[in-house]
Amino acid sequence: MKMLVELEKGKTAVIVSIKGDTRFVSRITSIGLTPGCEVKVIKNEKKRPLLVFSRDTMIALNRKECENIFVEA
Repeated sequence: MKMLVELEKGKTAVIVSIKGDTRFVSRITSIGLTPGCEVKVIKNEKKRPLLVFSRDTMIALNRKECENIFVEA
């Protein structure tokens, strides 16, 4: 299991779990990122937001927040 922020550009993985307070988990799940959901990393550059593609939507995520989203390839 890896943190979402550790995935390289072009890699696809499935979300296994989301850690954090209720507000964070609620916000992330409301944009469609739920356990079992497949995500593809479009951009992962240091000091920039992580850009992922999931459920026909492009999503930019704060790097710090991506440390609380765990995935498996």
